Amino acid sequence: MKKIAIVCGGYSGEYEISVKSAKVVKQHLNPEEYESYIIVIQKDSWYHLAEDGTRTIIDKNDFSITMDGKKITFDGIFNAIHGVPGEDGQLLGYFEMLGLPYTSSNFTTSALTFHKEFCKTIAAAAGANVSPSIIINKGEKYDKTKIIKTLGLPLFIKPTRNGSSVGVTKVHDEEEFDVAVGNAFSAGDQLMCEKFVNGRELACTVMSVKGKMMVFPITEIVSKNEFFDYEAKYTDGKSDEITPADLDETSEIEVKATSAMLYEKFECRGFARFDYILTPKQLTFIEVNIVPGMSEASIMPKQAAFMGISLDKLFGMALENIF
Repeated sequence: MKKIAIVCGGYSGEYEISVKSAKVVKQHLNPEEYESYIIVIQKDSWYHLAEDGTRTIIDKNDFSITMDGKKITFDGIFNAIHGVPGEDGQLLGYFEMLGLPYTSSNFTTSALTFHKEFCKTIAAAAGANVSPSIIINKGEKYDKTKIIKTLGLPLFIKPTRNGSSVGVTKVHDEEEFDVAVGNAFSAGDQLMCEKFVNGRELACTVMSVKGKMMVFPITEIVSKNEFFDYEAKYTDGKSDEITPADLDETSEIEVKATSAMLYEKFECRGFARFDYILTPKQLTFIEVNIVPGMSEASIMPKQAAFMGISLDKLFGMALENIF
């Protein structure tokens, strides 16, 4: 029986969501095939979290734990960390050095796609349409009047390296700009001002299983807040997620084809969720999530369920890929 470390936690505002995802993964892994352990990653401590709350410190030399006098090493890693350091490549580089296989995209893909501006640049080079943006580094002077003139209002201000809409603000006028900048810098040292695209928000998951690509049904996200912010993502009743999205055939083909193309261009592995804004004129790529939400209420599991794929099967497929 293979021993699997389900890593979760991390250093970002997505910590609690990540721990919840890990618990869902553990609940749905086949206990006859996998002996799974929840491993919490924090800046000052890495530890195994037992069901009774007992913590056992990880030996970072080989990513092992010792329980009841017995050393336990892992055959593979199920990456359930949303954000830093599991989705940005840092932890994955460590696993690469140890020779431990893991479920998500590799550390190079993770680092590039987690940086929103780098991700958009690569997507644009591959032929996808992206929204114009301007970068501001912490401590750097900026001309908000000029930025607003260039991008128009409303516009989004967001950290370049964060997830779950943490630190993101929709700016409607010049008076809101500086507060939004401060909000973004509270979550990172670099931000992007991005032109607002008014359209339908769509999400499409792609997964490779033993070398074969699967494109999941498309979901339309209708936020009851002003945009799909942290509250709308994780509070019941704050958004409607419609799967499959009611799209004409041409739009559906474009979303799925673009997602499949970008999956290959980014050299993704396992599952990845691609997010877009669709207007009557064009499809605009926003970002890709290489560690998407994994609870029953998350978008990717709902898409899989529509295809008849249970969480047990979905998570099992993710692990089948690495062995």
